[in-house]
Amino acid sequence: MLRITIEPVWRFHKEESPQSIVVMLGVLSEIGKTGKITSAANDAHLSYRHVWNLIEQWSDFFGVPLVETRRGKGSRLTAFGEKLVWAGERMQARLGPQLENLAQELATEIKPFLQQRPSVIRVHASHGFAVAKLRELLDREPGIGVDLRYVSSQYSLASLAQGACDLSGLHLPRGELRAQGILACREWLDPRHDRVISFVTREMGLMVKRGNPLDIRALPDLADGKARFVNRDHDSGTRLLFDQLLASHGLDETRINGAQQIEFTHAAVAAYVASGMADACFGVEAAARQFGLDFIRVLTEDYFFVCRQSFLDTEPMRRVIELMKGREFHEAIAALPGYQPAETGSVHTVREFLDRVDTGA
Repeated sequence: MLRITIEPVWRFHKEESPQSIVVMLGVLSEIGKTGKITSAANDAHLSYRHVWNLIEQWSDFFGVPLVETRRGKGSRLTAFGEKLVWAGERMQARLGPQLENLAQELATEIKPFLQQRPSVIRVHASHGFAVAKLRELLDREPGIGVDLRYVSSQYSLASLAQGACDLSGLHLPRGELRAQGILACREWLDPRHDRVISFVTREMGLMVKRGNPLDIRALPDLADGKARFVNRDHDSGTRLLFDQLLASHGLDETRINGAQQIEFTHAAVAAYVASGMADACFGVEAAARQFGLDFIRVLTEDYFFVCRQSFLDTEPMRRVIELMKGREFHEAIAALPGYQPAETGSVHTVREFLDRVDTGA
């Protein structure tokens, strides 16, 4: 299946001049990670001389250096160069899933005009590291295309009920909030025709700056107003879970400094904290580790997929189940911080599923 990638271009302009310049933030990011311009050049498939000329052009345009070279010690980003890289990482974390959705919409629209038409599985699921890994492995499978749209659990179940997708993502917290999660999804599940597939577990909690300078240990520590918080968007399942946690602790959101500041993915809130614009956020452990943050576990979530029995019996879906059960996928999930396979690929009726989750099994 045709795969489309939409990538932003960072073009800087000066008001007093028609001159503009495109900065390749990936080059700067690679220098920041490795301290080597040669590594950045290889990563960008450019010559060392060309990359060095670009860096000089960027520095001349801004009037400040972006990279410092140290004899015998390689290169490093200046404070300004680091700020540009952080801006790029925040942008990618914030807009990445939305750009993927737009690219997928375009691919779906032009597919009827193409000669090769593989079996396409339409997946609606909340954005997460395990879902992205599943899609990555499915993209390698010949004869199967994946139409993945990132939406909340509630919207994904509604999409399945309305026939707008084939596979719907669903995540439920363990513990005292389990019953609320079940109540929200029960109305969309059809016991006659739906089947539930076990997927993974993931750890949810607070992400704070490395070393936890504000000594944040639990949700009530956010309510004194000292920590600057960044929240998830209101339509996300993680925001719903966070609001339920606040209610269970008797905490008033208005007492949290920055609770109305929102970002749209786990990675986006983590990047916001890592860049120094906030002190804490709530999300998955994998996002915290990705951006070098400390993580304070609050609860574990179970992630499932739901599909129709009729679709479960199709050849493409049988291959998906095989991939979920395979060693490569299990190893990939085990490598994600805070994620674990959990009877991955096991299929349950809705009644079996509700009996299991009601008891916390």
